[in-house]
Amino acid sequence: MERRTSAQQCQLFSTSACHLCDIAEGLLLEAGVMFEKVDISDSDELFERYGVLIPVLRRPDGKELNWPFSPGQLRAFMSSWPPP
Repeated sequence: MERRTSAQQCQLFSTSACHLCDIAEGLLLEAGVMFEKVDISDSDELFERYGVLIPVLRRPDGKELNWPFSPGQLRAFMSSWPPP
């Protein structure tokens, strides 16, 4: 499920043929995290940066959580945002 982005949404860097990305997306949906899927294959720059790292979750503040991450790690990552 692809969602529209806003300044307050996270981005999930992924590709359509990535089964780990599908797992990460499921974790985000279960946790209620609003996100935009960004297919890195649409950009040479993104593919070069994230090609061997995906899935990667980026918060609006620019901090990133690389795979693998557990539901607990995802909760901890998201609980520190937004800043107080």
